[in-house]
Amino acid sequence: MAARRERQLLKPGRKAPDFTLPSLEGDSHSLTRLLTAGPVLLAFFKVSCPVCQFALPYLERLQQPPASSGIRIVGISQDDARDTRDFLREFGCTFLTLIEDENTYESSNAYGLSHVPSILLVEPDGVISYSFAGWSKTDMDWIARRFAVPLFHPGEHVPVWKAG
Repeated sequence: MAARRERQLLKPGRKAPDFTLPSLEGDSHSLTRLLTAGPVLLAFFKVSCPVCQFALPYLERLQQPPASSGIRIVGISQDDARDTRDFLREFGCTFLTLIEDENTYESSNAYGLSHVPSILLVEPDGVISYSFAGWSKTDMDWIARRFAVPLFHPGEHVPVWKAG
């Protein structure tokens, strides 16, 4: 009997697989096109995931104000458009969100996802420079420092780690 191979999130240094996915507004976006404006932070999530519900509002903070941060947050929902809209409204997220095909999860599979949230920073040359799954305050802080964005508020209690 063959051993089951564990999926592994793509690591830094790997070329990010291109994709084209529909947005909530119905237009299509490819990673290649998104990267023409600078680095893209991909955030794969499910609306029912408690760690995603915790993490995505922090991602929203990374793009405020968008003109100064130099990073573009792109959510990739593994749920349908209606549930995704409700989730984004409830958790105050305004970043571009694309909808994964719930039948094939082609993009999620191409990136080696086994947990959500899975977050990958893709540089304009298409190479992944940072990736992690779940919630890691250390990883989120690294991204915030990279883009000189204050992420955590003084006195705010933020857990160091949460499993995805």
